[in-house]
Amino acid sequence: MDLTFNVCNSLAKTGLVMALHRFLTGDRPPVALCIGSDLVIGDSLGPVCGTLLQERCRAGIFVYGTLRHPITAKEVKYLNEFLHDTHPGSPVIAIDAAVGDAGDIGLMKLTTTGIRPGLGANKKLARVGDIGIMGIVAEKSVFNYSLMNLTRLNLVYKMADIIAEAVADFAAGKKTNAAPESNLAV
Repeated sequence: MDLTFNVCNSLAKTGLVMALHRFLTGDRPPVALCIGSDLVIGDSLGPVCGTLLQERCRAGIFVYGTLRHPITAKEVKYLNEFLHDTHPGSPVIAIDAAVGDAGDIGLMKLTTTGIRPGLGANKKLARVGDIGIMGIVAEKSVFNYSLMNLTRLNLVYKMADIIAEAVADFAAGKKTNAAPESNLAV
């Protein structure tokens, strides 16, 4: 199942928190796997998000992939086994930048099947994460690398901030075993 949230929607963070509570059950602390590189603005969503998460969560969540120690798609193939051996039973939330249609730029997609990093660059890598959160930062094209370099840092940072805040709130709710209350009427 895929859920989509727009970066301009003021309720995007709340929606992400509610979705994480719905799809990730159990009492184990979550693991955030933030994938990307700090060398390309469009690919830096994961490391920026990981750095923000590390600053906001002192306990209750394990973070892999920051601006100081990025985890690129190349390293991901070694991480599945490592994460399941090191954090048995903990849900893994994989966070990565993605490319899509021009009208999808600015969307954050939560998928319940994890993600395949590097797919936009035609890499054939294994799926990671129990849940995947992808931020669409650029238009898919045959020139992906150049478009990823032309991505606005403001968009990447705004997405990373929303995702980090949502994952931090989710982790805090896990510690208290309570889902956040919602005053939303549907």
